[in-house]
Amino acid sequence: MTPDHDVVIIGGGFSGIGAAILLDKAGFDDYLMVEEGDGVGGAWHWNTYPGVAVDIPSFSYQFSFEQQAGWSRIYAPGRELKRYAEHCVDKYDVRRRTRLNTRVTSAAFDEDHDLWRLGTSDPSTGSGTGELTARHIVGATGVLTQPKPPEIDGIHDYAGTVMHTARWDHDVDLAGKRVAVIGTGASAVQVIPSVAREVEHLTVFQRTPIWCLPKLDSALPLPARLALRVPGAKRASRLVSQTFVELTFPLAAHFHNVVPVAGVGERIGLTHLRRAVEDPEVREKLTPSYALGCKRPSFSNDYLPAFNRSNVLLETSPIERITPTGVRTVEGAEHEADVLVLATGFKVFEKGNMPPFSVTGVGGVDLESWWEEHRFQAYQGVSVPGFPNFFTILGPYGYNGSSYFNLIETQMAHIVRCLRQARRTGTTRVEVTAEANDRYFEKVLGRRRHQVFFQPSCATANSYYFDAHGDVPFRPSPTLATMWTSSRFDLDDYRFESQTPV
Repeated sequence: MTPDHDVVIIGGGFSGIGAAILLDKAGFDDYLMVEEGDGVGGAWHWNTYPGVAVDIPSFSYQFSFEQQAGWSRIYAPGRELKRYAEHCVDKYDVRRRTRLNTRVTSAAFDEDHDLWRLGTSDPSTGSGTGELTARHIVGATGVLTQPKPPEIDGIHDYAGTVMHTARWDHDVDLAGKRVAVIGTGASAVQVIPSVAREVEHLTVFQRTPIWCLPKLDSALPLPARLALRVPGAKRASRLVSQTFVELTFPLAAHFHNVVPVAGVGERIGLTHLRRAVEDPEVREKLTPSYALGCKRPSFSNDYLPAFNRSNVLLETSPIERITPTGVRTVEGAEHEADVLVLATGFKVFEKGNMPPFSVTGVGGVDLESWWEEHRFQAYQGVSVPGFPNFFTILGPYGYNGSSYFNLIETQMAHIVRCLRQARRTGTTRVEVTAEANDRYFEKVLGRRRHQVFFQPSCATANSYYFDAHGDVPFRPSPTLATMWTSSRFDLDDYRFESQTPV
């Protein structure tokens, strides 16, 4: 049986866009990218809240083969990332091989024909739209895609307006309103100072303070943007940016006991906090009690000073319930609010998110159930034994905490090597061996002693990095090491076979 496409890419964010471009560059042009939204860009299509911007320098947050010189700031605003996504799908002819408004609801491997059968639906109606077949699948759905509402009593009884930061309603005018923000994670750090200037009163409900470091951000005037067009300038700016990103997370988190970067970062963060917040009591509430790296740190020059405003209140008492008119804490304080903003992040390692559709492999094995029984694991974050021809960009132990664009290009180097070997050998089934997967899993677990996540202080971090098994499925390697191994792993770690004639 001939499948509809050689490759179906599931997800139209930067992971999917990068997968499409790099498949094309490698000579695999029979692909289809499916996206449940009505536009490409993933997080930058969905997240449009006030103040949304990239949280690492723009020079790192782009493809190495498509570097821009026109960013308006060192940390580009969200609208520019959305525009960059549109630019990439047009320049590299991805759009005509893209199907929007299509949600993949299931993926089942057809063992008799070595292909995947994908159930699809229209996300606006929920009704089925038919079946797609593909020889191979590239899962590019990411993990920060499904908003996670808080599990707080009474939230459905609230009479005001409720919106999640990832689904911002721009028809709601916050001017002069009483607003409550639940959460102080990465999106809250951006949205809080942005709305504080226009609301009558803002109450911020904090469970765990976040490490907030100074943001080395500034506008890039025209002369600077023109200078980036000088041969070698974009490469040099990217190198400096990559070094900064590497120091602030991958090295700090994975080599906590080896490279003393976290301590320096903590001192910088505490100095920034002391200078930014005037009230010592508020400052104490905003001081993290866990090590830098237990959670991804944020960078902002506006977040901490927002708590100096007379119309901003930081509430650290636990929430008891949502009332029809506001939020009540366990201490009995009632905070009235006209608008409730949920800055509560996304489902990450919860069921139904990795990936957000059922995946059935050889012998009817369900991927989610397999992970529940055997713990989250995947060979270099790409492949799982028993699930042939199924590759992921952001699988367990694939992402090391650097730029997502590094991850996309690294994982696609791995995937393309597999596809090329299948083409050379004339085989239709590519499956990682259990032995190779076990060896890799044992290796990443063996590096835990150096990671910050498993130090005692991280117990108080309430980090979404931890899954139900107590694991943190990050790839404990420097970025250069991930690039090296993904392009040089032993192809004998995979089996290349055919159930049917090609």
